[in-house]
Amino acid sequence: MKIYLIRLSISLWLGILCSSFAMGQNFPSKPIKVVVPFGPGGIADLTARIVAQKMSTRLGQSVVVDNKPSAGGIVAADMVAKAEPDGYTLLLMSNGTAITANLFQKLSFDPIKDFEPLSTIGYFDIAIVVNDNSKHLQLKDLVSTAQNNPGKLNVASINIGSTQHLAAELFKNSANLDIQVVPFNGTPAVITALRGGQVDAAVEILGPLVPQIRSKAIRLLAVTGAKRSVFFPDIPTASEAGLKNFSASSWNALAAPAKTPSAIIEILNKSIVEAVNDPEVKSKLQDIFVEAQASTPKEMKLLLESDIKRWGNIIDKAHIPKQ
Repeated sequence: MKIYLIRLSISLWLGILCSSFAMGQNFPSKPIKVVVPFGPGGIADLTARIVAQKMSTRLGQSVVVDNKPSAGGIVAADMVAKAEPDGYTLLLMSNGTAITANLFQKLSFDPIKDFEPLSTIGYFDIAIVVNDNSKHLQLKDLVSTAQNNPGKLNVASINIGSTQHLAAELFKNSANLDIQVVPFNGTPAVITALRGGQVDAAVEILGPLVPQIRSKAIRLLAVTGAKRSVFFPDIPTASEAGLKNFSASSWNALAAPAKTPSAIIEILNKSIVEAVNDPEVKSKLQDIFVEAQASTPKEMKLLLESDIKRWGNIIDKAHIPKQ
């Protein structure tokens, strides 16, 4: 009986292995859909489209983008989590996925268990800026003013629970500052408030601010990532400027539904890595101030897990209520 069970287990395992290999041999045989949890025209959407176009060339099948914007990206994530695990429906993940995992009391999907990570595709910086006529020439000047005037400084960000808003809260906590983080409805409103003197500083994605920075309408004090921006290499990171525990960046990645065969995961990862490392793709992403960077599935999973933990701690410290 024992020998029979062992033989049965081996037979089943070989069957699964052969089935997975066969699927991989025939993949892809039809168009692949990338579900993006944001509307058309934003950085995430443009990043996905640039990479998808090159993936299409590599795979010999169309890779199309399907925009499904919603609060917390829940609609897109739920759609992919429930899709057939055959590699034909993918999700554009981001650091926003990690934030959603902490902002909502109950989700219809598990950001870790219900997806198979494929690869990161790009990183983009978050910036701390002031009006160009501000007396704050460096980040330490802004921190010093806040420390000497508790409760007086206002720092703008976009809506509550966004990456920018939480990065502003992280700035507040890392420097132990008594400042007010003021959320606005979108980047244009943040820029208007900053240039109009309604706020003292702002924390926002770097890309949309670049024209204002280059025209000297606003001043870039620091970027919040682990390393300096490739677009402004002379500007220090917040950590270099004195905030040793302050590091926050935005990223985009691709994932498949859980239980997608390993052979298909391998094919998709290879096509993404080749696409992201293509000089044309790197150049197009650079044009929208995104740094192209691919990864292994394991590296992407570790990134998501660490971000879920980190943003969860920030949300708790900021006393942001769960939805």
